Amino acid sequence: MSKNVADQLVEMLVESGVKRIYAVTGDSLNEMNDAVRRSGKIKWVHVRHEEVGAFAAAAEAELDGLACCAGSCGPGHVHLINGLYDANRTGVPVIALATTINTPEYGTQYFQETNTIKLFDDCSVYNQVASTPLQAARMLQTAIQHAIHRKGVAVIGLPGDLTALPAAESTTSMKIYRSNPVIRPSDEELQEMASLLNGAAKIAIYCGIGAEDAHDAVVALAGLLQAPIGYSFRGKMGMQYNNPYEVGMTGLLGLPSAYHAMHESEVVLLLGTDFPYELFMPTNKKIIQVDVKPERLGRRAKLTLGLCGSAKDTVQALIPLIQKKEDTSFLDAQRSFYEKVKDHLQTYVKDAGSTDNIQPEFVAATINELAAKNAIFTVDTGMCCVWGARYIESTGQRKMLGSFNHGSMANAMPMAIGAAFAHPDRQVIALCGDGGLSMLLGDLATLQQYQLPIKLIVFNNRALGMVKLEMQVQGLPDNETDMVNPEFALVAQAMGFHGITVHEPEEVKQALETAFQHNGPVLVNILTNGDALAMPPSIEWKQVKGYALSMTKLILGGKMEEVLDTIKSNYKHLKDVL
Repeated sequence: MSKNVADQLVEMLVESGVKRIYAVTGDSLNEMNDAVRRSGKIKWVHVRHEEVGAFAAAAEAELDGLACCAGSCGPGHVHLINGLYDANRTGVPVIALATTINTPEYGTQYFQETNTIKLFDDCSVYNQVASTPLQAARMLQTAIQHAIHRKGVAVIGLPGDLTALPAAESTTSMKIYRSNPVIRPSDEELQEMASLLNGAAKIAIYCGIGAEDAHDAVVALAGLLQAPIGYSFRGKMGMQYNNPYEVGMTGLLGLPSAYHAMHESEVVLLLGTDFPYELFMPTNKKIIQVDVKPERLGRRAKLTLGLCGSAKDTVQALIPLIQKKEDTSFLDAQRSFYEKVKDHLQTYVKDAGSTDNIQPEFVAATINELAAKNAIFTVDTGMCCVWGARYIESTGQRKMLGSFNHGSMANAMPMAIGAAFAHPDRQVIALCGDGGLSMLLGDLATLQQYQLPIKLIVFNNRALGMVKLEMQVQGLPDNETDMVNPEFALVAQAMGFHGITVHEPEEVKQALETAFQHNGPVLVNILTNGDALAMPPSIEWKQVKGYALSMTKLILGGKMEEVLDTIKSNYKHLKDVL
């Protein structure tokens, strides 16, 4: 039997290292599906919703370097959009196969017709539609090169009838090329950076995900500069462990210590970070930024010096130019403050809560204690991000995945699917919000179908917790943020796997131990305190005023009991910032 276009494309995906295609099959995708079956070298993962497939591919790509998802014509590939936005903004290489209607029907407003170029243009680094067999092969090779080297989503539009045609051998290369260049500033620029750092007494280093592979070099640099190291949420797993200079995170989910260190310094060195919240950046300090993508320089802060380079290559080249500082007073002060902040965080762990109002901080700290040293965590956007950021510790082997740039709800469970397929030998724990899990609840069936040993920990606060906080700091009484949830443990059981509901604080540890020891999927539904809020490291007066105003409005609206519960739950936070 002669090879058709679908067979050829599957062969190319296999050769590029793709091991799975996450998709819902049907109509224009059927030829690709059958080519996967015939190949036997790649797996078709039947998700229940294409958005789940895109998120799963994004997680696998972040862990392993390249992944693939697909959607059939019309609604099928439209459902990919949110997960592809997340992957593209995160900067992970994902191939999206967007099959479309047959070519004779193009431009006739045919059933399920879409314009994939317009549709995917804003969430991709490559986006084309093939119209001939020769184009299909060349475009896929180009798409993979774009995805890997520009670190983003590459979309190939494939008409359903095209994939059934005989394959054409390309005259250009079909090989996939990977490169690992050294990228650093020029010698003159390095010398200028060294002069700024050598001339300052108080220096703070702030690292993002771009410094993930530079841990040892950054720690060595901090030792020479006697500089505290802060990091972003995405940078935490790569920078916190074995680091005597770390002072935690800053930002909306962060801690006062990193914020304090950056604002008390004379020079701030930003390495591999495109941290989006400029309000947390100092405005009266000298700031040096190093980023592998020079178009990012200066878009979050006013820079003294902006340089193009990878964090690892740049720091390694910089270290020989640095004069070791002997004065440790600034570093000692920041580390001392950080120890106080960490002690304060344990206040929330010691107060475990009460019946159906278990403190989420206590839950997260218990997960951290029991989880494997090389566990992969996924976190839903919202309050789960807060608890993950503050209580899940780095070991140098752990990974934490989330929708940190796109900020989508419902990402934790789908990302856990991708992580579990990619690394069946590692523990995968999803910290799910009740709102996020509800959005894509149907794919619990995917966990059962493939017996993925994912542990879903549901922080069930019966509310959109982060939205509730957003409204309150704006001076708005929270409205329509409450949720009437199903009994999630029973839903899991209906899907065919183990479900546990936890009502009492003293039940938390045993429930988690049971889940972690089970060799299949488990959902642990924990009834957490819906009034637990999270205060950022720097509180503006207008936020305090807004919070007070919203409480007043609730009182005037007859919700005095709700106000008292909220204040009681968060007094530990409020007493430090008011």
